[in-house]
Amino acid sequence: MRLQNAPLSFVINFLLGVAWAAVLLGAITSFLSFYQESFFLALVSAFIGALPGMAGVLFLEHIITGKEKHLELKKQTALLEKLLIEKSPLPKENNDLQ
Repeated sequence: MRLQNAPLSFVINFLLGVAWAAVLLGAITSFLSFYQESFFLALVSAFIGALPGMAGVLFLEHIITGKEKHLELKKQTALLEKLLIEKSPLPKENNDLQ
């Protein structure tokens, strides 16, 4: 996991594992329910059975990506503030050519 917060990382990893298990369980049970009637129907039902789990995976990956983006923006902001503080205003020179 890419997140810095250990408790949040644990929870999201656990839920991500649950979502992938739901994908497999939904696909396998749906496939096994319909493979006797038609192989094509079994494939379609397996795809439909996997959709709720895939939606969960997509949602959790969206949360991870948003959190990573937030952390990266915080790092960039800190670096930019550091650069702004280090760079002192340059004295203006009077180069008036008359």
